[in-house]
Amino acid sequence: MREFVKLCLQQRWVVVGLAVLFVALAGRGVRDARFDAFPEFAPPRVEIQTEAPGLSSEEVEALVTTPLEAALAGTPGMTAIRSRSVLGLSSVVLLFPTGTDLLQARALVQERVTRAAPGLPTVARTPVLLSPLSSTSRIMKIGMWSATLSQTELSDLARWRVRPALMSVPGVANVAVWGERRRRIEVRADPDRLVANGVDLSRLVAATRESLTPRAGGLVDLPTTRLPVVQTAMARDAEELSRVPLSTLGRGTVTIGDVAEVRESHSVPIGDALVTSGSGVLLIVEKQPGASTLDVTAGIDAALARLRPGLSGVEVDPTIFRPASFIERALRNLGHAMGIGCAFVVAVLFLFLWNTRTALISVLAIPLSLLAAAFVLTLLGRTIDTMVIAGLVIALGEVVDDAIIDVENIHRRLRALPEPPDLRTAMRVVLDASLEVRSAIVFASLIVLLVFVPILFLEGVAGEFFRPLALAYGLAILASTVTALTITPVLSLLLLRRTRGAERHSPIATALLRAYEPVLRRTLNHPKRLLAGTVGLLAMTAVLGSTLREEFLPHFAENDFLMH
Repeated sequence: MREFVKLCLQQRWVVVGLAVLFVALAGRGVRDARFDAFPEFAPPRVEIQTEAPGLSSEEVEALVTTPLEAALAGTPGMTAIRSRSVLGLSSVVLLFPTGTDLLQARALVQERVTRAAPGLPTVARTPVLLSPLSSTSRIMKIGMWSATLSQTELSDLARWRVRPALMSVPGVANVAVWGERRRRIEVRADPDRLVANGVDLSRLVAATRESLTPRAGGLVDLPTTRLPVVQTAMARDAEELSRVPLSTLGRGTVTIGDVAEVRESHSVPIGDALVTSGSGVLLIVEKQPGASTLDVTAGIDAALARLRPGLSGVEVDPTIFRPASFIERALRNLGHAMGIGCAFVVAVLFLFLWNTRTALISVLAIPLSLLAAAFVLTLLGRTIDTMVIAGLVIALGEVVDDAIIDVENIHRRLRALPEPPDLRTAMRVVLDASLEVRSAIVFASLIVLLVFVPILFLEGVAGEFFRPLALAYGLAILASTVTALTITPVLSLLLLRRTRGAERHSPIATALLRAYEPVLRRTLNHPKRLLAGTVGLLAMTAVLGSTLREEFLPHFAENDFLMH
């Protein structure tokens, strides 16, 4: 350690240059880091959903879910399989260990689902693997409503304009639409009119299908070219469909409108959405695993801005649920806390040491340590989330302590010299003063880090949540130690070299020392009473600690809601 600090002092300008270069690189890296509200706490999972319209929950369980579970049992690497069967829908979820290659797991699952699909009932549709989603998948809720457009017209805009634009944003995995009314043409047969006109129901169904479904027209081969034959649908709306002929009677042609009611309607909704004070459409945007919430949100905001000119008469509210606001507020709060902390450090150092240069050195060392920790987390591919920020805030106390102790001791040793020292003498004094306190601080830091080591080996959701906190805390402490061994002695040598005994002492520090000295003497004269009081306070703390309530996570100042 001594040779390392000595080398830094000898190459002081190189150290300063490297520090400036590191700040530039780290600032750029942290600015481009991924930001999210919470870490990825859920294990890798693959979900298979199968629609079975018309089947009850019991039938879905027996005919769809159970065969899929049997086919998926034994998938390599799978740790658990869970399922849910509801009216007309089967959902099977496979869980995998943390660190599993999700693409490989999905490929293995898809192979088994493909083999099992032919054995499902004909009423069941093809099983679908849902897109991979983040643990906190819902990244934004966007409300749409209009005073002039119907719910069906609003659904058309959401389905054909808004959703495709949002799906093209990098990081978006899915956009679910609540309150959607999908447009369709309904043909409601009248049994009495069918009998009166001698038309069979199967004929009505076939005619309707042929009128709305385009078919392949084949090809026409010419001597020099080949022409495709395009067969367009006969009906484009309800009015045209009602005029499609079914049969010919003595009194004329029988059309679909003669035997059925044809109208434009929408599919039967399975849910609804209320936006502001009335009905509307709610778009639920879900993000991919590892995607940055801030980047994806910015992309969604940009996509909505491009869409607004084409959404005349439609109100769009993207602030109903927006976790990015929480992250932005947390980052602002951290910046304010650091600013206030640095201001307090400056004030305390100036008031107690009566020297502005010592305050400047500490103020430079504190953000440098935190920036270094955040940069290393970014290099490790970690996301800057609430738990990482919490770890940096917890470490802020020790970072401040590291920044102050060395500077104060170096300042005191240089001030004790009778004359301003030459460069060689100043280097020796700075080296001795730094190592005088640094060896003890290094061991103390290692002891504190050992306390956090078990957190790194926690399993389950608790481990995924608190491991980033412990990692951020440990990196901040290590970065603070490296800063105290490199840039702090160098800045002290450059800025405090001319410090000497002629400087005035702080009147506040002098007054506090005078008040503290008699208290310290009385305390040292009664060591047994001091130990007894300490044991009593410890016992009282243990009793009070046992009455505290326990929660997995604190209550966050969250303004959004999440509704199921």
